Amino acid sequence: MLAEALGLTAPAAGGSDTATLALPSLLTAPLDSPDVVRVRPRPAPRTEPALTAWTVPILILDPVAALAFLDLDVDDPFDDVRLGESVWHLAEVAALARDLAERGRVLPTVSLMDGARGLAWWRPVEQGPDARTVAGLVSTLPPVGRAVVADPADLTGRHPATLVEAALDQLTDAAVRARLEVTGTPGLAGVPRRRGRLPKTIPAAEAWLDALGTADGEFTAEAGDLERLAASLAAWDEFGAGAPGRARATFRLVSLDDLDDDLDGLDGLDGLGGFDDDDDDGLERSAAGVRPAGGGPGARWRLQFWLQSAEDPTLMVPASQVWDGGEGLARWLDRPDELLLAELGRAATVYPDLAGALRRARPVALDLDATGAHDFLAHRADLLDQAGFGVLLPSWWQQRRRLGLKATAAPQVEGGVGAGMLTAESLVDFDWRLALGEETLSEEELAALAAAKEPLVRLRGQWVAVDAEQIRLGLEFIARRREAGPQHSVAQVLALAASHHDAEAPLPVTAVHASGLLGDLLEGTADTALAPVCPPPGLHAELRPYQERGLAWLSFLDGLGLGACLADDMGLGKTIQLLALELHARAQRPESGPTLLLCPMSLIGNWQREAARFAPGLTLYAHHGPTRPRGKALVQRLASCDVVLTTYHTATRDIDELATHDWGRLVLDEAQAVKNHLTRASRAVRRLDARHRVALTGTPVENKLAELWSIMDLLNAGILGSIEQFRTRFAKPIERQGLTEPAARLRQVTRPYILRRLKTDPQIAPDLPEKIEIKQYCNLTREQASLYQSVVAEMIPKIEAADGIARRGNVLATMTKLKQVCNHPAQLLHDGSPVAKRSGKVARLHEILAEIIGAGEKALLFTQYTEFADMLLPHLAAAYGSPGAGGSGVLYLHGGTPRSRRDELVQRFQDPGGPGIFLLSLKAGGTGLNLTAASHVLHLDRWWNPAVENQATDRAFRIGQRRNVQVRKFICAGTLEERIDEMIERKRELADLVVGGGESWISDLSTEELRRVFTLSEEAIGE
Repeated sequence: MLAEALGLTAPAAGGSDTATLALPSLLTAPLDSPDVVRVRPRPAPRTEPALTAWTVPILILDPVAALAFLDLDVDDPFDDVRLGESVWHLAEVAALARDLAERGRVLPTVSLMDGARGLAWWRPVEQGPDARTVAGLVSTLPPVGRAVVADPADLTGRHPATLVEAALDQLTDAAVRARLEVTGTPGLAGVPRRRGRLPKTIPAAEAWLDALGTADGEFTAEAGDLERLAASLAAWDEFGAGAPGRARATFRLVSLDDLDDDLDGLDGLDGLGGFDDDDDDGLERSAAGVRPAGGGPGARWRLQFWLQSAEDPTLMVPASQVWDGGEGLARWLDRPDELLLAELGRAATVYPDLAGALRRARPVALDLDATGAHDFLAHRADLLDQAGFGVLLPSWWQQRRRLGLKATAAPQVEGGVGAGMLTAESLVDFDWRLALGEETLSEEELAALAAAKEPLVRLRGQWVAVDAEQIRLGLEFIARRREAGPQHSVAQVLALAASHHDAEAPLPVTAVHASGLLGDLLEGTADTALAPVCPPPGLHAELRPYQERGLAWLSFLDGLGLGACLADDMGLGKTIQLLALELHARAQRPESGPTLLLCPMSLIGNWQREAARFAPGLTLYAHHGPTRPRGKALVQRLASCDVVLTTYHTATRDIDELATHDWGRLVLDEAQAVKNHLTRASRAVRRLDARHRVALTGTPVENKLAELWSIMDLLNAGILGSIEQFRTRFAKPIERQGLTEPAARLRQVTRPYILRRLKTDPQIAPDLPEKIEIKQYCNLTREQASLYQSVVAEMIPKIEAADGIARRGNVLATMTKLKQVCNHPAQLLHDGSPVAKRSGKVARLHEILAEIIGAGEKALLFTQYTEFADMLLPHLAAAYGSPGAGGSGVLYLHGGTPRSRRDELVQRFQDPGGPGIFLLSLKAGGTGLNLTAASHVLHLDRWWNPAVENQATDRAFRIGQRRNVQVRKFICAGTLEERIDEMIERKRELADLVVGGGESWISDLSTEELRRVFTLSEEAIGE
């Protein structure tokens, strides 16, 4: 049952067994898990708890299955299973393993087994920040993580470092093999190898290389060959195997020409302790400015040496204070001078130029000329960072505008002409210029750069990296292209705008601009510039103006053969725009093949009803179920239909057959279903061949930017490069570093293919009914308040005592428990006790429902907890009658509701005489339903991602709604619900950068902030 609840199948799990655990116990039973909260604590034990061996059932996962299972999201936990802190800790280990594999921080090695057998595997290389991350995982390993013992007589358990390293080794090896499988690399025997690395005199080498890409890594060879192979890999095995020290050397590059400016503009220096603006490391100042002290006449840059604490990175001191025995160093370091000298010696192996500074007895910095500074910025800084040293670079280097090529295109068909006049084959006039970023350089500036003798020069008040040879090659490239002719096709321009890459260009392409319709497309404004498309014959609906613009945009990209992502807000009519596109395209091209439309099972009936209502002329065929046709029968069926409806699950199972057909269009509804490019569904969809592709989704990014890559790559293959390139160019700088420039570039690249309109847009709002949002405050009963305070009193000390993943787990566990208390005491206690008169929230719900039902109106009730819904259903049915008893009735939809029953519930609720209350679990009913019969939406408990709540609200607040919609969000006053509601109003950042969001930020609050969030206020308790 546990495997089923966790979504694990028997083959993936690997089997079940038992294990011996050493647990703190009393005489008859183990102590409660730290995750368990008891309202009535157990009586104090008469004896002290002691470690006792217990035999428990376990579920065994091989490393590949474990890696897949541990890809957890704190914003989307399991419905019916609470994961312990040890699982979340192991998930952090798995995340590090995936990250190391992705960044190539791995090395191949071999382990000798018995006889002539060897094991080829990939080991993690833990250096610098990675080594500190591993040390943090070791220090935060929960006690239960080392509870497994091999011998009941010895309950000592293994050392945390041994356990973490062993888990990281296996998960990293699995992550590398998974990447090799995805990239289609079965083994490494065919990879060219440099001579001398693995001599051909070792026959085991080829078998070892092959085994590095196999599932289990085992191979056979002569015992002597295996030993010689292991000896030849010894140098690799020693690389990165050292333990991190208590401090590290950090290098800071400054320009002596503008040192004063750089003191206020260095990346990573904000808030760093130990930095003194008055300490110039020996620089001499004069009225003439800043000049090097003791350096040669050509020295204009200085690489300063600092010592940085490993435990507290904000603690930094310059080398001059280290040599002088600065006050306070002894508090955190023994012999800091020796440590700094050793660190500089180690750095010299990575950056040999440091050897010159080490000839001094007390080195504080290395003076560099412009060539040396550029070499450090472009090459050495990254090597030092990868080796575990700190590097602080001038802010202008990270924000610099690059010298490159700017392309401009002018379509020969201008923007006032209809969309059909511009095709992928249309020609445009094309021109290349040299530019700094997007600013075209003048002839005088080009001449000055070409004459520059140093690689770093100032241009327009900024430092610029200059390569005179590249400038010459760039000018020659421009001349050749102009001689070859100024014409390109629209398809070529679009490809260049997406990739910013030209194989023959000697400089990077920094900007691509165009005029006319092509320019509007690149700017993401084509929908407003295109000539309207007349509603097609056979459409039984009046399109709103923005829907007409959406149809024109879809048709425009259809004519260009480009995939489109229609990402309108929920309720704005993506379905009707797609149906209109189908009718319009078939009127233009009657010979077009059928459209294959993939959607969740719950939406099959919705598509059938919407098509029958708005486009009855279209022939739809729903391809699912055990009796669906195959082979020739399917071919005959496809010949007589316009649109084939099927589910992602069915398409995955039938992909071998579906991939043999030529589809006119592929439509992915609720396209977030294929947001993970590694899933079977996503891989299957990529095999389908279609002339045009459309994705329909209100959330192209839910948690990670890789989801956007997956959808965009399905629409236009290769448009964002490989997933590795995308992570390097966009995902990591945006998600990990919060950089806005990569986010702007990502918007620029994707905006021609994404059309996203919000209900709040000025052009959209007049077409919608008014939505009235009300925050419905409730009071706790005394029982609720007592439980609430018990949870806070027990969990706050645990949060204070924990770090890392353990702390995050405690924070999220506390939030879950407090939210349950706010709903109803029985939800926390899980005791099946009565519902009535024990919850202030339920009492207020009764009052509001009485008014709604009394006025003859209908309401949707959303809760994220199925347990709470199960408690409410009989309680509400008793108060408002059951559907078959003549009362208003209460309907209930949850994740286990069959598709046929789901459609029946929706139809009954939409019927004017149907039930007036629809209780829905947030995950099952928050998307894909049209419930406009309701004019009231009640969110009984808050989901801390506003986008999820808004999607649920959109079941009623959507096109087709003729009345004002009242949205009530239930909040228990004086509790964490009220305080986090206030924070949500100020916390919506990733979605603004690109198009996503998440709520894991709550766990990053400080303990004092969490104490204020969790503490119960006096006004919380009702009468």
